[in-house]
Amino acid sequence: MKLLTCLFAICILTICKINSYAADIWVAPNGNDTNTGTKDNPKLTIAAALRQARELRRLNDPSIAGGIHIIIKQGEYVLNEPLFIRPEDSGTSTSPTIIENAPGASPIISGGVAVNNWKPASTEIPGLPQEARGRVWEANAPQVGGNTLLFRQLWINGKKAIRARESDTDEGMDRILSLDKQKQEIWIPLPKTGLPTDPGQMEMVIHQMWAIANLRIRTITVEGDKAKLTFYQPESRIEFEHPWPPPVIDKDHKMNGNSAFYLVNSLLFLNQPGEWYEDVKAGKVYYWPRNGENMATVQVIAPSLEKLVLVSGTLERPVSYVFFKGVHFEYSTWLRPSQQGHVPLQAGMYMLDAYKLKVKGTPEKDGLENQAWIGRPPAAVELIYANHTGFENCSFKHLASTGLDYIRGTHDDELKGNLFKHIGGTAIQVGMYADEGLETHLPYNPSDIREVCTNERIENNLVTDVTNEDWGCVGISAGYVKGILIAHNEVADVSYSGISLGWGWTKAKNAMSNNIIRANRVHHYAKHLYDVAGIYTLSAQPNSVIDSNYVDDIYKVSYAHDPQHWFYLYTDEGSSYFTVKDNWCPAEKFLKNANGPGNVWENNGPMVSDKVKTNAGLQPAYQYLLKEESVNKDHQPINH
Repeated sequence: MKLLTCLFAICILTICKINSYAADIWVAPNGNDTNTGTKDNPKLTIAAALRQARELRRLNDPSIAGGIHIIIKQGEYVLNEPLFIRPEDSGTSTSPTIIENAPGASPIISGGVAVNNWKPASTEIPGLPQEARGRVWEANAPQVGGNTLLFRQLWINGKKAIRARESDTDEGMDRILSLDKQKQEIWIPLPKTGLPTDPGQMEMVIHQMWAIANLRIRTITVEGDKAKLTFYQPESRIEFEHPWPPPVIDKDHKMNGNSAFYLVNSLLFLNQPGEWYEDVKAGKVYYWPRNGENMATVQVIAPSLEKLVLVSGTLERPVSYVFFKGVHFEYSTWLRPSQQGHVPLQAGMYMLDAYKLKVKGTPEKDGLENQAWIGRPPAAVELIYANHTGFENCSFKHLASTGLDYIRGTHDDELKGNLFKHIGGTAIQVGMYADEGLETHLPYNPSDIREVCTNERIENNLVTDVTNEDWGCVGISAGYVKGILIAHNEVADVSYSGISLGWGWTKAKNAMSNNIIRANRVHHYAKHLYDVAGIYTLSAQPNSVIDSNYVDDIYKVSYAHDPQHWFYLYTDEGSSYFTVKDNWCPAEKFLKNANGPGNVWENNGPMVSDKVKTNAGLQPAYQYLLKEESVNKDHQPINH
């Protein structure tokens, strides 16, 4: 009897051990997707591990009672399609699915492609500047799916190279001379480099108050010391029809000169170390190495995928209880500016159509003098119809557009202790702004409240060196959200506003309420654009609070249209029912523009207790992230 009892106990322990392994699915670069997924017999891809987890849930395997851990060993996991997480991958409160790093590992989920086999370029390349001859290296452009890969970023040992541009510094940007809206043309001073008769893939980037425009150049006509540019559609029509934000012609000297601009993406502009150019027709990439870069051993990555991870459910079947921990998301692309141009309205939301109204007013807004319909840039990681998800101790780096985006139909999610760095657009984005078919000034207030992103927590994240391509994006951006908490984050080195909350420019009832921005540290912002603030709001948001934040160190920008139009706190059109109190900043430089009722301002400015300054930003357990922060490397002056 004792023997039978012992044998029974051994069997039970063996089954439990097998089941515990089954609930831990391992992934490694030397794995194989036909493997069992144990530590010693790991899967090769995260997608295969997810499928195994999905089958365990479908069969209600006993091993998953305490959850499923997909454990990723050290290495780089290069995707050829986005990782898709669907409702069948959902866990429960007692049995979550956690995708996490192995102990001590820093696994990378990558959408990049290596650019290899570099060699010194021929000195006879047509169009290459004289100073670059003998210094430039070349490689074959990567082939993906049988086609030459088009890309807008190039990363050398993790550092972004500069897409060859005519103005080598932002302060060196020239100013447009004039524009003709009817003819859809812009005149500029002829650059010292001259201009080719065929623009090829050249683009123009225009500084437009609180946004930029990326315009693909169609024709160049040189007349003496100036040149006329025309542009491809659809961006040409949108650029010349939309009223806000405009390219500025300061003929009456009421502003700080005409709009600044730079030209980019021509071999003619490749004239200094760190610059690159892709000749798509020839299938070649050219690069002038920086000091210390050995092209025989350097790692060169071009981004291939726009999205790395898509978590997507439906309103009735959302994705629930799926978490990422300790995972790094790197190398995403964004190609719309190369294919259709990019003319944003605000916060990076690009216009699909926009024009001034000849007679003011719409049924919803009597005084409205323009209409616009917007699209939303893609994110490296997107979530739609998901709840009880989270990202903890992850990093989002080397990304072309938005980093992480909770788009719609999400609730009770948590972003904690993450790093967002080297990102072309917004770092963290949450909530709807406007559907493509909804005019963007209309208040968003869906009949089904489940559509609204609700009760999201964004805490103790470091956001730094983001918005470095689309200057009009922001560090943390929330649209129509309810019950959001943005607390104890550090936001630094951004081109426009640090934290933006709201959309719609309306005092009307909408989906927003009960939002909190608390104890964040925002500094070194407005690197390129003004009409700006460390913390910025739009529209009515009952029972919302902005308190105990630290805001300081706004960059001084010589080419800003209105050099004084910068603020520490800025409640813009329709902002209503906010309590704004106990926020520290070095001066009471605030703007309350066309606000609605119910706002309360108390004790904001330099008189606020030093305790607020000390407590704002990352809490002690997360301050290790600050080693990743590096601000004002170019010693740009600061406004005081």
